[in-house]
Amino acid sequence: MVRIAIDIGGTFTDMVAETADRLASVKVLTSSHSPETAALDGVGRLLDAMKIPLSQVSSVVHGTTLATNALIERRGAKTAFVTTAGFRDVLEMRYEKRFDQYALDLEMPEPLVPRPLRLGLSERILADGSVLQAPQDDEIDALAVQLQDAGAEAVAIGFLHAYRNPSHERHVAERLRARLDEAVTICLSSEVAGEIREYERFSTVCANAYVRPLMTRYVGRLLDGLRAKGFDGAFLMMLSDGALTTVDQATRFPIRLVEGGPAGGVALAAHVAREVGSERTLSIDIGGTTAKICFIENGIPKTSRRFEVARAWRDTKGSGLPVKVPTVELVEIGAGGGSIAQIDTLGRLKVGPRSAGSDPGPAAYGRGGDAPTVTDAHLAVGNLAARNFAGGIIQLAPERAGEVIARDIQTPLGLDDPAPAAAGIIELADETMANAARVHGVELGLDVARFDILVSGGGGGLHGARIAEKLGIRRIIVPDNAGVGSAVGFLRSPVAFEKALSVVEILGDIDRAALAARIASAVDEVTQVVAEAVPEHKIAQTVRAELRYKGQGLDVPLTLDAESAMDEALAGLEDRFEARYRDLVGFTLPDIPVELVSISVTAREDRDQTTATPAAPSPESPDTGTRPIYDLNARARLDYHEIRRDALGCGATQGPAVVPEAQTTTLVRPGWTLRRLPQGHLLMEREDA
Repeated sequence: MVRIAIDIGGTFTDMVAETADRLASVKVLTSSHSPETAALDGVGRLLDAMKIPLSQVSSVVHGTTLATNALIERRGAKTAFVTTAGFRDVLEMRYEKRFDQYALDLEMPEPLVPRPLRLGLSERILADGSVLQAPQDDEIDALAVQLQDAGAEAVAIGFLHAYRNPSHERHVAERLRARLDEAVTICLSSEVAGEIREYERFSTVCANAYVRPLMTRYVGRLLDGLRAKGFDGAFLMMLSDGALTTVDQATRFPIRLVEGGPAGGVALAAHVAREVGSERTLSIDIGGTTAKICFIENGIPKTSRRFEVARAWRDTKGSGLPVKVPTVELVEIGAGGGSIAQIDTLGRLKVGPRSAGSDPGPAAYGRGGDAPTVTDAHLAVGNLAARNFAGGIIQLAPERAGEVIARDIQTPLGLDDPAPAAAGIIELADETMANAARVHGVELGLDVARFDILVSGGGGGLHGARIAEKLGIRRIIVPDNAGVGSAVGFLRSPVAFEKALSVVEILGDIDRAALAARIASAVDEVTQVVAEAVPEHKIAQTVRAELRYKGQGLDVPLTLDAESAMDEALAGLEDRFEARYRDLVGFTLPDIPVELVSISVTAREDRDQTTATPAAPSPESPDTGTRPIYDLNARARLDYHEIRRDALGCGATQGPAVVPEAQTTTLVRPGWTLRRLPQGHLLMEREDA
């Protein structure tokens, strides 16, 4: 059995093929205007090298940030929004509060749907799901004419309280479907994000409609290209929560794919953390365009049911478009290999968030790039070698890196040599990533210094040690195949699907039998989705409830036993909630009723934890010579031992050392030791630990 993973990033596209006894990878530059072109080319190169025809591949797993980029760059479909009359400005009014109280020049993100395309319809469902006013067919028909005249390519439908009763949304969608061109996409808020809170629900359905035509066309082209080359296996896509789904579900709800690419790195980190027994792990995935940070405890990543995309104000929380879908709790910052360094108007060095991407790329790529980047800086100080970069797909030009750094950074700062300027670029990038991890840890109430760092991505091994020093962390794990870590993570992810049910009722007033029936129906629905790709006997179901005291905003999640009678499980919720609330807050509120906010139901492929079988260390000496690398602390070039990863044993190697590989490079700074774990991963430890 041969499985392939494809990870399309902003700079590189990574392909990994796994058989029963080996894992091979290739990295190519992303073709930004036609992402499937680079993916198909990379798959062809990879399988040619392995001498395996595409017809023998049993499955392809794919993750991409294409939907994210479309939202950030506003490259989606011309979208209209049909909503309850009088509520079309909910998208503009947002939460009716400022995310920064003291910024006088505050910028709110522009809604994806401009006001002329936000259309009101006379209808009303009440909070209990009863109908106050039904929509009239002649008004729906008039809306269809407006949508046709406006040239709408996608229509999002979101009515008040549709999470409780979706009948109006369904009726309007059916009538519009019969009158609009079949190419027009129609999305319902009750299907995309069927939960309470109208702004988040409306924002999510608009985002889904906005990217759906783009993602449907893209996935179709990629799948057609694979089929044309002989592929006849299963095609799965990575969701934002670190699970896999089918093509049908991916193209129906593409908003769930927004963080699918970065989630692969988290999936790998969680898998490796469980393998090596790391109880507290900080995953840092550093690619060509961005760095992604996620905290993992006991092998389980932090997750959320809400996140923001396309933040408009200095990466400030609250300044983006809210999306209500399951996701891993990620912080993504503009610090990667392609991040551009410059001197700002105040004479200060600045790195990112603007990136050179794959076209033109860093100056050292020789593809027309003319701005210094983090990759150029690594090359100038000696961290990177010009030979065999990214598996040899690019021949780097060190002299070009030195020229742009000297011109744009060294000279304006009045330095005598490009090396200190380049080291300053790297140091600032390290500080940006370390600070993001520090702040995110504080937000989550975590002591970052108690965590191990697990690095992945092409730049992870280069930055890991310095970030760890800044955070007071003493252990770093560099997984096998870290340079293509997200793609490897796709292969370690289960197929899964989640559905949320809004309840918002006092526990004592709930008809438990009726709710148990709704939950059972949802369990059947998500199980059927997963069963399209997984045998039913390998599917496990989980049910989770979110509760709060009435009038409060602190939702407390509790897991229900999906195997027991749901009516009985619901009966014991109040006592469990109060015990958990006491653990979190220190007291309970006995005079305030407990409210059940929502139920989420998940079906997930039940997979065993696989353990890698690494190749035995080569009998040759791991030390292949020395490389002079500029050290900012020493203000001089130090001799770093060059070490081959495949020749490392379990004994400790002292830094300074550098471990070059085809897809990444690991830097072992002075004061660190390096050894190879039995699973094949590298472990770096501070000598004073």
